[in-house]
Amino acid sequence: MKLYLVTLLLLLSGSVLAQDQLTYQSKNLPRTDTTWVFKPKNYKKLEKLPIIFLLHGYSGNYKQWNNIMDAQKYADEYGFIIVCPDGLFSSWYLNSPVKSDWQFENFFFDELYPDMKKRYKVDEQHIFITGLSMGGHGAFNLFIKRPELFTSAGSTSGGIKLSDGFGKFGLGDLLGNPPADSELWKKFSVFENIDKLKGNPKPIIFDCGSSDFFYVSNNQLKEKCDLLKLNATYTSQPGAHNKAYWAKSIKQQFTFFKNQVNP
Repeated sequence: MKLYLVTLLLLLSGSVLAQDQLTYQSKNLPRTDTTWVFKPKNYKKLEKLPIIFLLHGYSGNYKQWNNIMDAQKYADEYGFIIVCPDGLFSSWYLNSPVKSDWQFENFFFDELYPDMKKRYKVDEQHIFITGLSMGGHGAFNLFIKRPELFTSAGSTSGGIKLSDGFGKFGLGDLLGNPPADSELWKKFSVFENIDKLKGNPKPIIFDCGSSDFFYVSNNQLKEKCDLLKLNATYTSQPGAHNKAYWAKSIKQQFTFFKNQVNP
């Protein structure tokens, strides 16, 4: 892995705030990954801070979340280090079974996650992850794979059943173009793998707008979480698969995560 760092100094309300852009070149990815990190204005005064990974949606990039909710403002208000990696348009944040250079899980766990802990003053008792759409699936998928690395996870408008994206969203190419009835769709889907969290007390949160094309599957995921008796909070509310909805829902999730830092 090769890493390049560009520090952006922004003048805001008389204070100089540092935002870091980290550029990774990894054998696990087909091209360079840029990660945007936002630190609270009082970062230098504190020993350790909670950190949250925000994963963007399909066709987006590392800038998407900041365009939705002003990440610097959220870092200041909630006191989180906010990490926005690039999901490379259509990675779905998973390890492709057919493309050796599309191994986002490996990149995240072996490179990005440890580098964040090494580079920043991270409170290891409070590490969170969430995302929208493709990123919602990615956040839950990474949490399911390594729940011991996180305090909690979230998803908003998550594409938690990959079969919902059959023929769309770059999923076929990523999974090797399996037929509609292939078990591969289940093998890589959060909906099928959520069972692995049975008995895990860590809290998760997810939501979906009632006009969203992923709404039915998210309702089904809620039912499954109830059957598994997971510590899951689900919000069904008006909204569609768009920026206006995510701007509303991410604030709800930040409040949820903040309450775990300061119960």
